[in-house]
Amino acid sequence: MAHIPIRTCIACNSKKDKKELIRVTNNEKQENNKKLGRGAYICHSIECLEKAYKLKKIDEKNYERLKGIIIDK
Repeated sequence: MAHIPIRTCIACNSKKDKKELIRVTNNEKQENNKKLGRGAYICHSIECLEKAYKLKKIDEKNYERLKGIIIDK
């Protein structure tokens, strides 16, 4: 049986499979189409995004980028 990585949303603290969450980093550098650096995870919901922004867990640049991603889905 394969191990499934579990991550925690920075806004609602719910634990989900890694593939169900969006990874957020403050680093612009990429390698092999993956962002480098320490990352955090957030749910695919506008509620979690707004909560993380209000709690200052993500910056405005990431907020705007993720808002576009979440609304498009």
